[in-house]
Amino acid sequence: MSLEDNVRLIVEQMLKEMGKGKSQLSVSSLAQAVAPILAECQIADLAEIDLQSYLQVPSPTNQALYEEMKLSTSARIGVWRCGPRPLTDTLLRFRADHAVAQDSVLGEVPEDFPSQYGMVSVRTFCQSKDEYLTRPDLGRKLDAENLEILRNGCQKGATVQIIVSDGLSSKAVVANIPNLLPALIQGLEGMGVKLGTTIFVRGGRVAVMDTIGEELKPEVAVILIGERPGLGTAESMSAYLGYNPRRGMVESERSVISNIHKAGTPAAEAGAHLASLIKKILDLKASGVNLE
Repeated sequence: MSLEDNVRLIVEQMLKEMGKGKSQLSVSSLAQAVAPILAECQIADLAEIDLQSYLQVPSPTNQALYEEMKLSTSARIGVWRCGPRPLTDTLLRFRADHAVAQDSVLGEVPEDFPSQYGMVSVRTFCQSKDEYLTRPDLGRKLDAENLEILRNGCQKGATVQIIVSDGLSSKAVVANIPNLLPALIQGLEGMGVKLGTTIFVRGGRVAVMDTIGEELKPEVAVILIGERPGLGTAESMSAYLGYNPRRGMVESERSVISNIHKAGTPAAEAGAHLASLIKKILDLKASGVNLE
């Protein structure tokens, strides 16, 4: 519906409420008069604005430095203000990005997504997003039914076991796996590494790799998991790697690659890098702080 049509509807409704009817005042003339005013009040689509090139500070003392700082980070710097409050477009963009982050945490990876990549799908003890957020311990465990799915559908004793999990960002999985997973698999197969059946875990925490490792006994496990969204991106993924994954594994035994997303480390590049890192872990038979 055009702006003029919207204005016409607004004016008609106003006239009805005022009890004046169309005969006394011309709807068309009022609509034509109001349209330019509303057009000036319209705000551009803030989602289309590149925050890193959007300079809001009026007459900066050192504009070159200001531009350089903005381009060096996706953080909100130099957003300016109106008195004690932020500018309207700054506030609206903040609220929009916050909503995207919430959608990513509370959203679900599509049901058919794992099958598109030949993954065996399991679920942790977490039965809802609310439970996942309030009970991190349940996201590290699999019940007897899901453990049986692993036993029946996955290879044991593989050199490398790849695990994918929604974690805290369903958007990260959908955005990155299509490029990351093929690059990782291709890199490992090119090195002659024996791969297990890729597993998808709903409601997973990082340490679910320990539970899976205890069951399937791979030499190395890597879990590709959605990161907690920020206001810069809601599509960031991390990869945690562990040699001899098992229950009771401590965090210092894991290696990690974070900030995998289009504005960080691109997914395909991350896949190739992970393959090289896994080869190093296999050669040295260590991960985490022990790898150094």
